[in-house]
Amino acid sequence: MTSSAAPPPPALLGRPPAGPEAPPPVGVAVLGCGTVGAALVSLLVAHSAVLAVQSGAPVDVVGIAVADLTRSRPAVVPASLLTDDAAGLVKRSDVDVVVELIGGLDPAGALIRRALEAGKSVVTANKALLASPDGIELRTLARRRGVDLLYEASVAGAIPLVRALRESLTGERIVRVMGIVNGTTNFILSRMADDGVPYDEALAEAQRLGYAERDPTADVEGHDAAAKAAILAGVAFGSEAVADDVHCEGIAGIDVRDIAYARRFGYALKLLAVVERHDGGTLSIRVHPSMVPETHPLASVRGADNAVFIEGEAAGRLMLSGPGAGGLPTASAVVGDLIDAVRNRGARTTAPAPEREPARLLAVDELESAFYVRMTVEDRPGVLAAVAGAFGDHGVSIRSMEQQVPGDAAQLVFTTHRAREGALRATLGALESLGAVASIDAAFRIAGEHEP
Repeated sequence: MTSSAAPPPPALLGRPPAGPEAPPPVGVAVLGCGTVGAALVSLLVAHSAVLAVQSGAPVDVVGIAVADLTRSRPAVVPASLLTDDAAGLVKRSDVDVVVELIGGLDPAGALIRRALEAGKSVVTANKALLASPDGIELRTLARRRGVDLLYEASVAGAIPLVRALRESLTGERIVRVMGIVNGTTNFILSRMADDGVPYDEALAEAQRLGYAERDPTADVEGHDAAAKAAILAGVAFGSEAVADDVHCEGIAGIDVRDIAYARRFGYALKLLAVVERHDGGTLSIRVHPSMVPETHPLASVRGADNAVFIEGEAAGRLMLSGPGAGGLPTASAVVGDLIDAVRNRGARTTAPAPEREPARLLAVDELESAFYVRMTVEDRPGVLAAVAGAFGDHGVSIRSMEQQVPGDAAQLVFTTHRAREGALRATLGALESLGAVASIDAAFRIAGEHEP
């Protein structure tokens, strides 16, 4: 006679094995409990049983470091776990993994260093630190100590971009990574394009909705995207780059007229981060507004979403898109890294982290692109010929020209064929020296299918 064991009661489903074979809990210290930190704690509490199965061990938050113990926090954050001694928390013997969500260079860098030196893995969303010289040193330290330093949440929120490049595409020779990695600027440009809202009004709306900080400089000047581009250069190309290596232009002051011209010409204006391999193994790493063909997948990305377009020699073209910021999306990426860190700790291994080489960068002036140029000139005979001559003198071929005369001055709008960036810069310099040219109002790159 045979019998079958009864199924476990529903309350036990999804839990790790009990008894002497059960792995010991892994202690986690969370540094910072703002929007992302509170969202992370809520996810860890709500899904503790499932996470234990996925990680191979129970994950216990043993402490949460905050700057102000008196500040009101969501009920899901246990007051008994709060401390204002971050350094002391990192040193505790019951802490196995440290999650850093403070941001900035200091004290975050020192705390991460202390954790790594103690043999504790670290999960962080700190793009500014990772894209600094200190970030290079911390990655080297993690490799030397044989622990993880994971940072999926540092680049594109919930989008599993770092993991895809580091693991799924590890055998792929990447040619280019190009994308929208800042939700604030994409929201602003989307409002300008969809509803004709001027830049200042779109920025103010982004601040009201929480998409932009009170001081939006890092976003609108491109610095946030530049840090992410530097991180992507390391993950996709094995080049150790920092934010200062990135050629950076922002969106501040973009005019709705240029958005309208872009649409008329069949383009959407986006702030792109581009990391591209060139002949000889050099890289270009840059952030700038670009007119993207409306047929390109990136052109349809609206609002605060992010999207990254990856081109590989064998895999071809891939695109990942989704929420690039916010408490829960970013916390979701942190949880994924935390699961990896706990799993790797149990297996006595680490995530792939190959040695990197210093980035060999191609000079910006050597890059090629088509361009859009809008200028204000005097409305009198001979001006157009002088302007066209400046383009020709520097080897920049004009593809199209439009002229509007709204008053005493004329607006000239040019698009060009592919040209060296240095030649375009020289052209703009020559145009500015012409007495008939009142101002160069806008100059953007035009991204063709293979022209970022």
